[in-house]
Amino acid sequence: MKKQSYVSLGSLVLLLILFIALNMISGNLLKGFRLDLTENRLFTLSEGTVNILQDLEEPVTLYFYFSQDASREIPAVRAYAKRVNELLDEFVDRSSGLLSIKRIDPKPFSEEEDQAAAFGLQAAPINTAGDTLYFGIAGSNSLDDVQVMPFLQPSKEKFLEYDLAKMVSSLGQPERKVLGILSTLRMSGGYDPAAGMTEPWVVYQQLEQLFELRTVDASAGEVPPEVDVLMLVHPRDLAQDMLYAIEQFVLRGGGLVAFVDPFAESDRGDPNDPMAQMQMGSSSSLGSLLDAWGIDYDPSRVVGDLQFGIGNGAQRHIGILSVPADGMNDENIVSADLEVVNFSSAGWLKPDENAQTTFEVLVESSENAAPMDASRLRFLANPNDLLDGFKPSGERYPLAVRVTGPARASMPAPVEAAVEHRDASVEAGINVLLMADSDLLTDRMWVQVQPLFGATAFADNGNLAINAVDNMLGNRDLISIRTRATSARPFDRVEEIRVAAERSFRQTEERLQLELEETERRLTELQAAKGEGDLTVISDEQQEEIQRFMDRRLEIRRELRQVQHDLRRDIDRLDTRIKVVNIVLVPALVMVMALAYAMRRRRRQRQPQSMEAEA
Repeated sequence: MKKQSYVSLGSLVLLLILFIALNMISGNLLKGFRLDLTENRLFTLSEGTVNILQDLEEPVTLYFYFSQDASREIPAVRAYAKRVNELLDEFVDRSSGLLSIKRIDPKPFSEEEDQAAAFGLQAAPINTAGDTLYFGIAGSNSLDDVQVMPFLQPSKEKFLEYDLAKMVSSLGQPERKVLGILSTLRMSGGYDPAAGMTEPWVVYQQLEQLFELRTVDASAGEVPPEVDVLMLVHPRDLAQDMLYAIEQFVLRGGGLVAFVDPFAESDRGDPNDPMAQMQMGSSSSLGSLLDAWGIDYDPSRVVGDLQFGIGNGAQRHIGILSVPADGMNDENIVSADLEVVNFSSAGWLKPDENAQTTFEVLVESSENAAPMDASRLRFLANPNDLLDGFKPSGERYPLAVRVTGPARASMPAPVEAAVEHRDASVEAGINVLLMADSDLLTDRMWVQVQPLFGATAFADNGNLAINAVDNMLGNRDLISIRTRATSARPFDRVEEIRVAAERSFRQTEERLQLELEETERRLTELQAAKGEGDLTVISDEQQEEIQRFMDRRLEIRRELRQVQHDLRRDIDRLDTRIKVVNIVLVPALVMVMALAYAMRRRRRQRQPQSMEAEA
């Protein structure tokens, strides 16, 4: 018996040693190996992110500033900080040694806090005592370029991977492509005689972070030779020499992203002109260039849409469209994965019957749409007026398209041409992205700007514009990075119970209010019927009415309490089931499996003994 005890003890010691040894060996041999079993692949980087990390040309250092002490009473922020740390570790593991992370806790009045402020990170106040929280990332490379994410908001977790990959990409590949912007609108901000100093549009700021921007003067008559992609925003009243330069740029293989508009609401006209109100909502086009590329476009008409128009019922505005994923081409990398894009007084584009080019729709209206005269929007006071005489045509109207393929010049060479004239496109053909709205780029259509937390997007307008430019430059990695699912896993069933109970509670509450109003009306009528001389006398009928109301009010209050009790009861029942499964059922299942294994093993051990006894 003692011998068996020593053997058992020795076996346990050997198992313990073997367990420790296996952990040490696997820690070295399987370093970097991860198995992601989460439903939304939370711990797996997108292929585009991996490509960016492996193609780094410069060492990049990211500084993660997080206030540990200030965040102790904010569990949601600490949980998100943990997710950020995990994602940063994953970035480092895939970067082949060119990416490093420095984690810094900026204590109050410390050098680290001064460094965070110097980077431009934002300190968020967390209480009335003046305590602040730093939660941001700064990045730099060997050329002293700096990129900053001032404050990481938990509500933007699904964009975290993209934002980090964009920062690393811009720092790790410092030679940025040149984007030329020709705009008749004040995208870059500056002094506005009507509004004073204005900030650049958010989309302009994002483009500035990703690309080297060049302002193209509409009166220059040429596209600067260093421009890789040209963006036109509301190209209104362009001279012939500028149109010629744009066409030649496209025929030579240059990428073009153009935002034309039949009614540009952001074009306020000349503030020094007393008739500026009449100039608001000007139209823009590219004239003969669109004809040469096989595109039909009417700069005097806009698209109205009953289905995609914003608002509900009498408040619906069919001229402002909120296009969901159903209206986007999920086969094109520019528009795939976008959830919603907002348009305002947008036109539409369609292929000419004799077009030699290829026409691909990126974003389109619903079938409950129809054209309207743009003039109806100029002095529109009530959006309901647009519904007068509006009849959907049953067609879908393309709002954003891609045009590729062979094309010929529509304009002859000027007498003194600065560059060699091309009569036709290069062998690869033209590559043009056209959108029939410029207002979609304005902040009001897709982003909310807050002084502390910066810009919070409620639509994908900015992503659409940046995807378009990225695609023209061939930068497919950034576009392909999927929107990362959030780590928060809400209790959907609990939420459904809560919403259903709240709906019942509201209905009961509304019934109480209606009965209250009816009783008060009835009491007023009874009091008025008594005459002025008897205003202070309460009749038997009034007393009965008051008593009936009081009894009914108590009854309805009991019903309200019952609804709340039922709400809590259903949630508690579900909570109990989950606890039973986690605390009892799962361990019981493991125990049953262990007993089954033990019985099977004992049966195998007995078989040789029985065979020996029989022999």
